[in-house]
Amino acid sequence: MKVIICGAGQVGWQIARHLSGERNDVTVVDSNAELVRRATDTLDVQGIAGFASYPDVLDRAGARDADMIIAATHSDEVNMVTCQVAHSVFGINRKIARLRSQSYLDAIYSDLYRRDHMPIDVVISPEKEVAAAALQRLAAPAAFDTEVFMDGQAHLLGITIDAECPVINTPLRQLTDLFSTLRAVVVGIRRDGSLFAPEPKDQLFAGDDCYVFSHKDDIPRTMEIFGKKTSKQERVVLVGGGNVGLTVAQHLEAAPNRIRTKVIEKSRVCAEHAAEALERTIVLNGDGLDAALLAEAGISRADAMLAVTDDDKTNMLACVRAKAEGCDYVIALINDPTLVPLMTPLGIDAYINPRATTVSSILRHIRHGRVRAVYSIGDAEAEVIEAEVLSTSPIAGKIVSEIDFPEGVLVGMVRKGDKVIRPMGSTRIDEGDVIALFVLAEDVPKMEQLLQVSIDFF
Repeated sequence: MKVIICGAGQVGWQIARHLSGERNDVTVVDSNAELVRRATDTLDVQGIAGFASYPDVLDRAGARDADMIIAATHSDEVNMVTCQVAHSVFGINRKIARLRSQSYLDAIYSDLYRRDHMPIDVVISPEKEVAAAALQRLAAPAAFDTEVFMDGQAHLLGITIDAECPVINTPLRQLTDLFSTLRAVVVGIRRDGSLFAPEPKDQLFAGDDCYVFSHKDDIPRTMEIFGKKTSKQERVVLVGGGNVGLTVAQHLEAAPNRIRTKVIEKSRVCAEHAAEALERTIVLNGDGLDAALLAEAGISRADAMLAVTDDDKTNMLACVRAKAEGCDYVIALINDPTLVPLMTPLGIDAYINPRATTVSSILRHIRHGRVRAVYSIGDAEAEVIEAEVLSTSPIAGKIVSEIDFPEGVLVGMVRKGDKVIRPMGSTRIDEGDVIALFVLAEDVPKMEQLLQVSIDFF
């Protein structure tokens, strides 16, 4: 497949890395020649320096015979015009645009993106994706990472193992024997900064970050077994009242269970806008690092605090201060993945990486064949792939223990019809089954060959 990616920032680079690794013909376009050079030096891609919305630039990028264009520059307007030019001049079949401005995303204007108006097939909103991720973190407060699969029936949970964890130093194969009815599987472990897919003989140690697949009905029991308490979120403080903070606050206001929310926003203009848009939420204008303002927001009595400003360091420090003031659970929005190792030493319970969230969202739409969902873990170190098994796949009709999976692959859950089950060695994978797989980045191409998933849009 021939793909043009407009924008060579973090999101564009990660998408280019994924697609070029799967032997697609990828061309990266960016007005910053240095970013283009970085992409061509580190990835198997071609690069064009120039403005993505210019027809002559897209022509040089090979738009005449491209199958797809992904517009992920920093400008909404450039992304929209790029898709229009791709459609009107070059007839590119599939067009994906990243749009940030809430005005472009309002449901009442959705007709704007029809083929005869502004022909964009898929609109990705980073703010909406990040807000959804924040709400998921709040729903599972003892987990540092969460994602939903199989239409909500299976959840991926990131759990930090503490010294008090009941199953510490226990081989994973024994967990299966001890909790035979528990529909949960440990699929990934991060230890000393390194992520790996564990073997049955591996044990969990204090300080490990582990990724666990659980059936939605077994989440409370899974968290309890791993030494985590589940608690209700009734009082929430948000630091940052921009697009992300406002979206989260609006969802919390609309939640069926009454959640008392307070928003702290430094910009007076943003604070006034948030106050007008929200009905029951108290909005405070001031610095989220100000101890007196945090006290006024009731941080010591809050069940959770989310720091979602556009500055990573502010978010981290706000979380540290909230913890010091007595808040149980804090979440930070972190754009720079190199800051993630500091989360645990600073006592920050969970983080949201907007780029990983956006990349996962775009990949979900790119892999349009039998792959139903993709979630990027960490700094693109691994993926969780949900896929339907085709009759042509080498794994169809085989039992799990017979399948020659790559070393960095583990099956997390299997759905047969309406039933989601924990995979055992004796579980047979049939055509039409949906499987959720944890796959280390280097094994993604091999796994896609095993699934024989064609990226098919036609």
